Amino acid sequence: MKKKISILLSAALVLTMLSACSRNNAASESTATPASIPQTGPMTINAKIPDKAILDKGPFGEQGVSAKTLSLSEQDISKIKEGKYTAAIVFHTTGSDYMNAQLAALKAGFERLGIKVIATTDAQFSSEKQVSDIETVLAKKPDIIVSVPVDPVSTASAYKKAVEQGVKLVFMDGVAQGLQPGKDYISLVSGDNAGNGVEAANIMGEKLKGGKKKVGMVYYDADFFVTNQRDEAFEKTIKEKYPDIEIVAKSGFAKPNDAEKVAAAMLTKYPDLDGMYLSWDVPAEGAVAAARTAGANKLVITAVDLGKNVAIEIGSNGFVKGVGAQLPFDQGIAEVILSGYALLGKKAPSYITSPALQVTHENLIDSWKLIYGVEAPKVVKDSVK
Repeated sequence: MKKKISILLSAALVLTMLSACSRNNAASESTATPASIPQTGPMTINAKIPDKAILDKGPFGEQGVSAKTLSLSEQDISKIKEGKYTAAIVFHTTGSDYMNAQLAALKAGFERLGIKVIATTDAQFSSEKQVSDIETVLAKKPDIIVSVPVDPVSTASAYKKAVEQGVKLVFMDGVAQGLQPGKDYISLVSGDNAGNGVEAANIMGEKLKGGKKKVGMVYYDADFFVTNQRDEAFEKTIKEKYPDIEIVAKSGFAKPNDAEKVAAAMLTKYPDLDGMYLSWDVPAEGAVAAARTAGANKLVITAVDLGKNVAIEIGSNGFVKGVGAQLPFDQGIAEVILSGYALLGKKAPSYITSPALQVTHENLIDSWKLIYGVEAPKVVKDSVK
């Protein structure tokens, strides 16, 4: 299904058009009320996040370490505040529920540390624009850059300039080619993508238990670390844990908006399909549209990541029965803590992940608050009613 790639290229996590986002036009309400963090005591990840084994391996084959192991003491925070440091946030894209949560966490966390955010950029999935963004940001001489590379190869030289300038780098969801953890950047932060693939498979298995069933996989057809981990974990879990479920079809898409056509073609070829898995929530929205058009009213859809549109489907007992979800707000806090580690000269694990969550109709509202750090938007709450 997927080609093997070198460790350095798979270090790309590069992302995702993907990176776990829902459509921009559905994002604004969910972050209308900015999330906050405690202003006293140590800075840590939310203690309510479940303690779960991390399944992910990092881009260099290293075992992922839970973000719950990270912490800055009040003494650490006081020392950082004395430095009057500055930070820049260099994103691949903005505007989605996922990215809004990350940005809210970064801003709140840096404010707690007395670090001034001097730039926030959106590359609009253009590596050329991101290179330009980095060059513009470097002229402002930030002490820290938190960034998601659009492309690990074409942006590498720009990130290397940042390293040469003495900037502390924290990567999210991907690393630039040729940069080494602990030397050129402090750490990489992502969700437990393998764990989320397992959760998506477990939801599928639970919803389709009883008799022989057929499912299809609609996957992102690219050598990207985050989706590869999810897809492989889903397939492995179905085959090993649910022998009555057969994966009868696998089809890839090159762009998220192509997923509807791919799902529709799969349903045409396999009209008796019982379930469908997709690499993340945006293509899952396309699969929902395809299922409605095909009249496949009993189709069970699972995916990774909780965006608003998919949340409404889950809440209303629609086609999407659940997802394995990342924790973008706490991943943002982890990036802030790691920035503090870099400034203090503290060592950190090279690959930090947040535990995977299983989100279904039953825990949707509580899960939204845990995932995004804010109450679920009214439209999501109403869908459950």
